[in-house]
Order: sequence, then C-alpha cells, then structure tokens
Amino acid sequence: MVVSRNEILFLNYMNRYETTDASTYYLLLEHARRMRNNPTEAEKILWKYLASNRMGVHFRQQHPIYGYIPDFVCLKQKLIIELDGGYHSVGEQPQMDKELTEWLSKEGYRVIRFTNEDVFNRLDEVLDKIAEELENASK
Repeated sequence: MVVSRNEILFLNYMNRYETTDASTYYLLLEHARRMRNNPTEAEKILWKYLASNRMGVHFRQQHPIYGYIPDFVCLKQKLIIELDGGYHSVGEQPQMDKELTEWLSKEGYRVIRFTNEDVFNRLDEVLDKIAEELENASK
C-alpha cells in the first residue's frame, strides 16, 4: 500500500490515530486487517460481547498502538485485552509478553490477559473481569 504525503499529513492533522503516528499506522494497517479477518475462535467469541458498545464502551479489534497490535483495545479507557494461545507459555514469549505489558503500563494502558481456554470455559468470569476493569477505570 502506497500512502501519499498528503494522506499522512491529513491523518496527523485529524489526530484520528492518537495511538501511533500516521506512517507507522499505515505500515501496520494491512497486517491488522488480515488479523481482524482471520480471528481465532476465542477472539470471535469475545468480540461478540465487545462489539457495538455492548460493554458500555467502544472497543476496537486489532488496532495498532505504538507498533503493536493488541487483540482488543478501548482507547477511551486505555484498556487492552489480550487472548493468549498456547505459544504464549513457550520459550521466550512469557518474558516478551511481560516486557510489553510493562511498557504499555508506562504509556498509561492497562493490559488484562486471558487464555483462549478462559474464553471457552469461563466466559462469564472473563466478562466480569472486563466489566470490573472498566468500572475501576472510570473511578
């Protein structure tokens, strides 16, 4: 995808993508779209509850933030929800996830993580935890 200088300037002017600069956003956009179009089963299930402001706030799915693409994010509440598949517990991935979470926390985001199995087997608990985080953010 080729992005013109005017498009980048326009997006920066509109400040529409306050989570990253326009040029980085466009670099990540195609990858984010592919991820949105091919969600995991757990992402499909949870998105049914997060889409269309069903939790009282607007969530985005696979929205670029500072060179990173979280599964779900509520920009207004600065809440990121990650669904971790099996590879998140293997090798260096747990440490990488920890470092990313710490960095995002320094940027003002709260990150909550669930396993895919949590969504499949304990969906009510997952939704309660999300609601609790949203409630705490608005205090």
